[in-house]
Amino acid sequence: MTGHLWIRAHRATDRARALAGLDLPPVLAVVDAHQRRRGPYSAAGSLLRQIAPAAFAAHPELAVRHNIEVATAAPELADLVPQAWSSMEWTVSDEERTRFYSRLHTLNVANGIAELLRVVLDEPRTLVVDNAHHADPTDQELVAVLLRRADLPLLTVVVGTGAEPLVDPRGELAVSMRAELEAHATPVDAAESAPEGPFESYVDSDGATDDPRALAEYEALSPERRTELHDARLAELVARGEKSWTLGAIPFHAERGSGGGAEELRAAMDHCRKVGLYQAAAELGKRGRAAVDRSADPRLWWHFTEGSSTSLASVGRADEAEEIYYDARAATADPLVHMNLAYGSAMLYARHFTADRRDFQRARGWMNLAIAIADQLGDPKERAFHSVFSRNGLALVEVRQGNPGEALRLLEEGMARLDADLEPGEHALHRSVLRYNRAQVYAMTGRAEEALADYSAVAELDPDFPEHHFHVGSMLRKLGRDEEALAAFERVLPLSPPFPEVHYNLADTRLALGDAEGALREFSVVLELDPAHVEARLARAELRCDLDDLTGAEADVEAVPDEVSPALALSLRCVRARVLAARGDLAGARREVSEVVEADPGFHQGWAIRAQLAYESGELEGALADFDRAVGLSDLPEVRFNRAVVLEEAGRFDAAAADYRVVLDATGDEDARDRLDHCLAHA
Repeated sequence: MTGHLWIRAHRATDRARALAGLDLPPVLAVVDAHQRRRGPYSAAGSLLRQIAPAAFAAHPELAVRHNIEVATAAPELADLVPQAWSSMEWTVSDEERTRFYSRLHTLNVANGIAELLRVVLDEPRTLVVDNAHHADPTDQELVAVLLRRADLPLLTVVVGTGAEPLVDPRGELAVSMRAELEAHATPVDAAESAPEGPFESYVDSDGATDDPRALAEYEALSPERRTELHDARLAELVARGEKSWTLGAIPFHAERGSGGGAEELRAAMDHCRKVGLYQAAAELGKRGRAAVDRSADPRLWWHFTEGSSTSLASVGRADEAEEIYYDARAATADPLVHMNLAYGSAMLYARHFTADRRDFQRARGWMNLAIAIADQLGDPKERAFHSVFSRNGLALVEVRQGNPGEALRLLEEGMARLDADLEPGEHALHRSVLRYNRAQVYAMTGRAEEALADYSAVAELDPDFPEHHFHVGSMLRKLGRDEEALAAFERVLPLSPPFPEVHYNLADTRLALGDAEGALREFSVVLELDPAHVEARLARAELRCDLDDLTGAEADVEAVPDEVSPALALSLRCVRARVLAARGDLAGARREVSEVVEADPGFHQGWAIRAQLAYESGELEGALADFDRAVGLSDLPEVRFNRAVVLEEAGRFDAAAADYRVVLDATGDEDARDRLDHCLAHA
């Protein structure tokens, strides 16, 4: 049996029995994904602990390239890789931290682990991931990535789940394990059998066993005996000194032991939130709120409230965050708590709620309440920080409501106030965030030079933060400084797990610099990381047409799903027309592209391609008429150049010279210069 497999049965022993009967490549690793074991990345961490030491010995560069992925998924291996977290947010106290990872960070980590596996594998191997139905969303995401990536031909993934239908985790998903299993794995329904032989106790399994005898034995114990067993297992795991146990089994036993588990849950939540594991942080925070006595320790209760609610909002579970805010408001009259609740509620309405619930006026109202409370704080430095922080949030609302000028005023006022009221080194991270936000506003209003200055300044202050260099590259690209942009984008690569956007920008920049093969490689990387990236698929199809890889272009067009935007659908039809023309079917190509311009007369690409097809058919006047439409809709240098070629061939040298001159001024193209000289000589 070949290809990925999906073994389904109620019990792990039945899945193991089915696995043993399969003809598979040699085993790379067998890992348990149950989140009660080691929390998020229970499976990924187990895999890395088995393969990483030898892999790094053979390929030392992997430890450098994948340090963040390894330290995040297998924290016990952090000593084997360079410092994973060195940007500015790791140099400040938890109270000062105002910058956290994107929700998509875990997808980037999963893709980084997949790339590490691609390098390590030199022969066909099998990875077995059992208990995937009990996995944290991080492990489910990794399984989904391994299933869908086409660049791992040596890896067979065998996924073990229960027999019940799989349910996706709550919140926004970048990729669904359930959907990828259905698309890429062959189901194997294992035969069910009655439990037999010895079984692992419920406590020793860290609550992960599915043997009904173990659960029955546990439930028959007295409450006192259960507590003793959990305390003993907790002490055993703590003595091992392995960080990942503190994210899963240690909080599980601490909650059921004599200590109540509040401190263990706090430590686990804080770690997960810091490294971007927000689904786990949200659940740990909710468990912490239940474990702590609010009246006895209101500070810890609020810590869980704040941590769980912001984590929930970060992963698209804003409705649950709102419920926590309602509960918290009714539980306290502390003005600091209400200030933070007001800020959090404003963020729900400004950015986290789905579009149908987003309400910028409500966001403004909540943010103004946060500002009003902040302005009343007694300590001058606290007052300055929280007032500026809240006004920074209001600036976001202004941007969302289309008031960039007011957003700039708020940001610049905040920067000046922090300079005046704080010492030079105080709240350095938040000062850089304000400048970064100002750069964002500059960029969205077309002020590329000012945006570049601010992005460059924060990149100099915080050189290990990849996003700064990404935005520097984007602004340089807008300004036509492509060589510098390429260097900025390349600087991102060693600072972050792989993510599609940087490779897409690298491809686009290489294409502008004339490096078609390099651009093709980068577009292919984008599609390895995100097979559903339609823009990269379309760009690669067009580039393959340019490189006469018609089969590849057709494959890319066919791979695009039907549900795309109208503009992308028209672009795909244009690529299809180019392929038809290259295969000699000019009539079919012209028919295809004529339907495009009839469907959308404002689609300049369609007119330009129809003009080119008319020219290739010897119809110069028809080609010129279509090129005129294309230039009128989008005055691109390449379209003007092509029109000039037709004008030149038609003997209209003055008009051709005018077009070549425009192209030469815009691009410095040497071919345009030579053709301009030729036209002037014949005019």
